[in-house]
Amino acid sequence: MDNHPWLPNISRIQDMLREIGVEEIDELFQDVPEDLILRRELKVGYDSPLSEEEIRWRLGQVAERNLKLKYPPFLGAGAYPHSIPSVIKFILSRSEFYTAYTPYQPEVNQGLLQALFEYQSLMAELLEMDVVNSSHYDWGGSLAEAVLMAHRINGRRKVVVPESINPLHEQVLRTWISGKELEVVKVPTGKDGKVDLDFLSSLNPDEISSVYVQQPNFFGVVETELEYVTEWARKNNVVSIVGVSPLSLGLIKSPGELGFDIAVGDGQELGIPLNFGGPYSGILATRMDMKLVRQMPGRIVGMTQDVNGKRGFTLILQTREQFARREKATSNITTNEALMALANAVYLSLLGRNGIKELAIEIYKRSHYALKRMEDEELGTRKWESDFFEEFTFVFRSDYDRIHSELLKRGIHGGLKLGPREALFCVTEVHTKRAIDDLVNAIKEVV
Repeated sequence: MDNHPWLPNISRIQDMLREIGVEEIDELFQDVPEDLILRRELKVGYDSPLSEEEIRWRLGQVAERNLKLKYPPFLGAGAYPHSIPSVIKFILSRSEFYTAYTPYQPEVNQGLLQALFEYQSLMAELLEMDVVNSSHYDWGGSLAEAVLMAHRINGRRKVVVPESINPLHEQVLRTWISGKELEVVKVPTGKDGKVDLDFLSSLNPDEISSVYVQQPNFFGVVETELEYVTEWARKNNVVSIVGVSPLSLGLIKSPGELGFDIAVGDGQELGIPLNFGGPYSGILATRMDMKLVRQMPGRIVGMTQDVNGKRGFTLILQTREQFARREKATSNITTNEALMALANAVYLSLLGRNGIKELAIEIYKRSHYALKRMEDEELGTRKWESDFFEEFTFVFRSDYDRIHSELLKRGIHGGLKLGPREALFCVTEVHTKRAIDDLVNAIKEVV
């Protein structure tokens, strides 16, 4: 009798290979190029297993080889360095939250549902929108879901996006809508770095499903006159979508005030650290229009009363395929970033309305100080004269690859290269005056 049926043995492996019609395991990898296949025993540099202490010491040696930065990176482009209150990690580390699974049976998970309800409420107030779901994976996923919402509402097949969209978000969008055969129409960027609103008048609105703008745009430029976009969309029965940086709302008009149908974004700036691309939390909110609300994907937590009149929380408007027939489902998203959404909720509750405004002002001042220093030192020129928030695009007098390489040698991570002499720089509240001055002085030595 086989006491370990879950462990494969030679006989069982041969039975499985025979069942699928191959003679040996190597045939399963015949599509892998020959030069990539290791034809020898894997060697990791040790003749015998290591003890726990030896492994810890070895890992420490490897970690010492990592690049050490003097200051937070001046790199943004969708993921931003910010100060995170210590209490956020403490709360997220409580086992009630980090071990809680997706609330399939919400009545037995009231604590998690309340936390998500608070997230929705705080985000709705920040965005000045009426309905927020309990988080997606990231900004790109939220944008793609918003575009699919619009397509389900009006059935049209063209999606208007600006050239100043974050290119990573655009890639996600194009991947998600490819199966629906939707067409992306790009709105050019004007000489001021803003979306060319006049371009909308050249489009046939009867073909347009949704129009999307990013605020601030990928280049950090603050868009203005966005009321024109919402008015044009409303007049032509086009769904209007805005992607917004949450912290910028301390200074600029909210999606609700501008009249957008749907708002998307990323909660990374609200208490989530940089971590090689994730996990983050995607924001998706709509105004109170049931044709929009009924198409919202993912989870929405609602507050109610039980038979004894006590407050309770439950999932509402269950329209994903685990709760609805597949043809009725609005999305196949299978979970939500509950722990990251909780981080957002704690962060917003700590800062409050005044704190968000004060932080936005501080970020605005420091980023503008950095630009002024670069201009005063005649390192190059800003690409656009338009106002910006948190990020700005700078064109240097010399090759940026060389500048960036020299910065790294000095323990400073520069901005994102956009062209041979052009880069996008991010400056937030974590960049001190000394850090900014050192950045500028280091570049001055190179150019």
